[in-house]
Amino acid sequence: MADGTHVAQGWDSASLKALFNPDTGWLDRRVLSDQGIYQLELERIFARGWNFMCHESQLKEPGEYLVSYIGEDQIIVVRDEDGQVNAMLNTCRHRGNALCRAEQGRAKSFVCSYHGWNYALDGRLIGVPGQSTFYHGDLDRSGLGLRRVRLESYLGFYFATLAEDAPSLHDYLGETGRAGVGMMCAHGEVEVVEGVQKNVIDCNWKIAVDNLFDWYHVPYSHASANSAGFFEIAKIQFPKNQMVMLGEYGHAIGGPGIPKETQDRIDLLSDEEREAMTRAGSPEAPRIRPRKATELMGEAGVRSQGHPNIFPNLWVTISGTQMCLRLPRGPSQTELWWFTLVPKGAQPEAKRQIVRRLNHVFGPAGLLEQDDGENWSQSTRAARGVASRQLGLNMQMGIGHDEVLTNDGGEHYIEGLIGEHGQRWLYRAWTEWMAARDWAELKANHSLPPTGAI
Repeated sequence: MADGTHVAQGWDSASLKALFNPDTGWLDRRVLSDQGIYQLELERIFARGWNFMCHESQLKEPGEYLVSYIGEDQIIVVRDEDGQVNAMLNTCRHRGNALCRAEQGRAKSFVCSYHGWNYALDGRLIGVPGQSTFYHGDLDRSGLGLRRVRLESYLGFYFATLAEDAPSLHDYLGETGRAGVGMMCAHGEVEVVEGVQKNVIDCNWKIAVDNLFDWYHVPYSHASANSAGFFEIAKIQFPKNQMVMLGEYGHAIGGPGIPKETQDRIDLLSDEEREAMTRAGSPEAPRIRPRKATELMGEAGVRSQGHPNIFPNLWVTISGTQMCLRLPRGPSQTELWWFTLVPKGAQPEAKRQIVRRLNHVFGPAGLLEQDDGENWSQSTRAARGVASRQLGLNMQMGIGHDEVLTNDGGEHYIEGLIGEHGQRWLYRAWTEWMAARDWAELKANHSLPPTGAI
C-alpha cells in the first residue's frame, strides 16, 4: 500500500508554482505523494478555505450535533438551545482530548471523558471538577472555552473556515460555486438522508477531485456498467455537448450541458410542461429544471448537467442528489463521505427508492465508485516510484481549441467537446493557494475566470 512517506525538498513559492504548467497541462506527480506538500495543503488550503460541514436538516433540534473535518482538525457543529448553529474544534482545552467520540448525536453539553471538563453547546467552559480545591479557585474559565470556528450557510448548507481573514462564504463561492450549491436545491427544498456513508480509498484526495471533471474515462472505466445494462453510456456522456464553468478560487463545474437552443425552448414551457417532458424522456436523463432554478444557478448554470466541485473538496453529483467530501488522510489516503439528498417532506417509500438507486451508483457499494477507486489507487501508487514520478501527468486535452464565453450574469463557461479544462483549472488554483502565504496574497494573485481563447 502506498504510504506517502517520501519527503522531498522544502517548498517555496517558486517551486510550488513550477509543479503545474497550465499552458502545457503538465503536472508534477509529486503533488500526489510528497509529505511536505501534504502538510502545506492542510495549512494553506483546508485551514484557509471554506469547508462543507453539514446541511441544516441534519441539526433539527437543540443539542443535535455532528463531527466533521477541516483537513485533519475535527469540528463539532451543533445547534444550541437558542437555535443557533455553532462550530468548534473538537479538542478539550485541558489536555486536548476529543470531546465527541460519536460521529453525531444529541447532547445537553459536552463533557470530556479524560478529566470531566464540561462545555456548553456554545463552547463556554461551564464546569471543572475540583475548581475550588485542586485549582484553589485560580482557574479563569472565561478564557478556556472551546475554540469557535467561523461558520456560515448558503441555501441551508453550512461551511466553516479556520481563517478569520477569509472572505464571506457568499463571495468565496462566487457565481460558479453558488451555481453548484444551487443545483441541489433546483427542484425545491431538500434534506439529507440519515446516515453518511464513509469509506477510505488508497489515493491522494486531489485525484479523487479532478476525476469528477473527467468525462473522457466514462466509456472505458465504466464499460462493465454499460455491458451489464446498468446504464447506457451514449445516453449520459454527450461527448460533443460539454459545458465547463470556471469560477474564482478553483470552483468549477464540468460535464454534459444542455445546448442553448434547447434551453431556449425549455424556457417557454411551464413547470408542468417541463415535468411532462422529463417523464417522456429517457430514464437516465436528468429532470428538466423548473423556472426558479435559473435564479439559483444562473442562465448558463441551469443548462449544466455536469459535476460541480466547491473548492477544495466538495463534489455535487447526480444532478444535485448526492454530495461527496474527499477528506485528506495523508498523501496516499482519502476518506470519502457520501451524503444523499431527497426532497424535503418526501414520503418514506420515495426516499427508499432514491437511496436504493443512488447506493448502486456511488458510495462504498456503488458500481461506478469501485471502478474509479481502483484507478485512483493505482495512479497514486505510481506517483511514489523513483522513475515513474519523473514522468509527470498529461492534462493537455483541448488546450488552445476552445473559447470562454461570458454573459451578463458574470458566468464564464466553455462549450464543446470533452476536454480537460476543469482539471487544469483545479491545479492552477491549487498552485496559487499553495504559493500564497495568507488570504491577502491569495486575493491579490489568484486567477480570475479567463476570457477568450483557452
